[in-house]
Amino acid sequence: MRLVRKNLAKSTRGLHSKQNGLLNFSDYKKKRNVFSYWALIALLIIFVLIALLPIFWLFVSSFKAPNEINSVNYTLFPKEWNFAQFIEIWEKCGLTDVFLNTFVVVIGAVICGVVFNSLLAYVIAILKPYGYKVVHTLVLLAYMIPSALAIYPLVKAIDNVHLLGTYIPLWFVFGANAYYYLLFKNYFEKMPKSLIEAARMDGLSNFRIFMKVILPLARPIIGVVAIFAMTAAYSDYLLPYMVIGNLKSENWTLMVAIFNFSSDKDVAPHILQLLVLSIIPQVIIFIIFQKQIMNTSVNSGMKE
Repeated sequence: MRLVRKNLAKSTRGLHSKQNGLLNFSDYKKKRNVFSYWALIALLIIFVLIALLPIFWLFVSSFKAPNEINSVNYTLFPKEWNFAQFIEIWEKCGLTDVFLNTFVVVIGAVICGVVFNSLLAYVIAILKPYGYKVVHTLVLLAYMIPSALAIYPLVKAIDNVHLLGTYIPLWFVFGANAYYYLLFKNYFEKMPKSLIEAARMDGLSNFRIFMKVILPLARPIIGVVAIFAMTAAYSDYLLPYMVIGNLKSENWTLMVAIFNFSSDKDVAPHILQLLVLSIIPQVIIFIIFQKQIMNTSVNSGMKE
């Protein structure tokens, strides 16, 4: 209790020297603003708890036995923390193959997302050939089309080129994204033009300028696009199901496997363990790269 009081006192003292944000130290001399500050902090804590509660419940319940989950006498924590269930569901569902398939799709999507969108953004933002505004407008129009409306003609097009049942269309679709293109374009437009002019004076071609000058300076945005492409390819269900859903179970991606195994009478009682195993990679990725993700989410709507 003393520690809590000490931290609260320290936070209150910090308000009197605060200079950044909507309110500065002089505003916090009024009790009304101090009360509003702590009320906002309490509200944010409530929102955090609401967001974390489902994840906490899923993690705790995954250790319960099936009969304990369906019991009328509900308890939050399991009577026994049974880790053997995770090994059992891993072997029963063949998750080694499933995760390898998912990583193949993710790696292909990341490569396509970085290569395709960075090249297009370089042409539109730096080279600006004749008609580049038309291409830019078409990309923005494509961005406005809901993905649910485009899924059927997309799958028909994939079928017409005989790529159903392969991972190749998943690489292209998850990689070619208008939002990633806009991230690259905005980043490239803020680069100093003097560097590009100096490279041209040294005799570098447009492609070598892209490889030697642009890409080394674009490592931060490349990392962000890679994270977004990785998350999209990892967590999507509908398109992989329509493209590779008819293949054998050893060729499924993770989300397709979860959907199909949920109707299996042997796996369904252990579906919570399967869900926990599925979210662990994404949680780890977010924890490692949360700073890049949040900075890009804030700065993507700003223009200097």
